Amino acid sequence: MIIISPSVLACDFTKLGDEVKKVHAAGAEYIHLDVMDGIFVPNISFGPPVISSLKKVTDIVFDVHLMITQPQRYIKDYVDAGADIITIHYESCEDPLEVVKLIKSYGVRASVSIKPATPAEVLYPMLGELDMVLVMTVEPGFGGQKMIPETIEKVRELREYANKNGIDIDIEVDGGITPDNLKYATEAGANVIVAGSAIFRAEDPVKVINVMKS
Repeated sequence: MIIISPSVLACDFTKLGDEVKKVHAAGAEYIHLDVMDGIFVPNISFGPPVISSLKKVTDIVFDVHLMITQPQRYIKDYVDAGADIITIHYESCEDPLEVVKLIKSYGVRASVSIKPATPAEVLYPMLGELDMVLVMTVEPGFGGQKMIPETIEKVRELREYANKNGIDIDIEVDGGITPDNLKYATEAGANVIVAGSAIFRAEDPVKVINVMKS
């Protein structure tokens, strides 16, 4: 089953609650919340207070993507704010697996992301401990970029490794995903799709989400 996780980076922040309700009603199962610290990536977004406030107005699954250095410092803050899934970056800390264990100790689903230049095989040793992996299909930090086609091969490698080893795991893709190029990611094995502008700025979000799912 294809799960759609619209990224709030593309929404109208003056109407954040209404924007999230809109895409949930249109058929999105998750909402993707990109947290950026200006250090791990060259941009700054928002933190736990915004997520906590948003949690009061929607029951959609909060798919929280931490693009921050040393994420272990803030895991409890994001759990308390309402995260249902927390993704950290493999490149953001010395021991990603320890952070994964910390996330799971709070009863939250854990995911690890890799940048376009990071090979898929770095995740193989921990794949059985994860609920999801996130393959960045653009350089993290900014919305509105075009998908890097070469990153799709990493999706294929991860899905093949998971299938070969009997690992049931979600594979998420994030960056430049549109209804026109989505099939390359899903054919490779991705089943959780992050899209921002393609959904939030669509005249008919219901139609776009239905096309993506089909």
